[in-house]
Amino acid sequence: MTEELLNDLLDSSDLEGYLNDLSSADTSLASYLQQLLDEKHLKRVQVVRMADLNETFGYQIFTGARHPSRDKVLQICFAMALSLREANRALGYADAGRLDCRSRRDAIIIYCLDKGCSLQKVNEELYRFGERTIC
Repeated sequence: MTEELLNDLLDSSDLEGYLNDLSSADTSLASYLQQLLDEKHLKRVQVVRMADLNETFGYQIFTGARHPSRDKVLQICFAMALSLREANRALGYADAGRLDCRSRRDAIIIYCLDKGCSLQKVNEELYRFGERTIC
């Protein structure tokens, strides 16, 4: 995310406009997830089910009423088939710690995100390598 912001700053023709955009940006997890739902033409109820979340809890995450754990955010990321960049942005908005390829578990998750794996598949890979599953 920092690299993206740096690129935006360097590509900006107007410093004042960049700073105004930066200060007015809505950076909540709920708003970012809603943006992704809209962009990917997904329904919240489908994502919550595919993420294997309790419907009430899932709804509360999407409305911003609940603060999810890192693994809950990852469940949503795999249910929405997010890219690594999108997943890291969601984790950042949730203050849940971005994925780090130096971590064995995170490396498996990064690999699975990159390959477009399902939540079930990433859990199988984590289990196969002796790492804690996402759910």
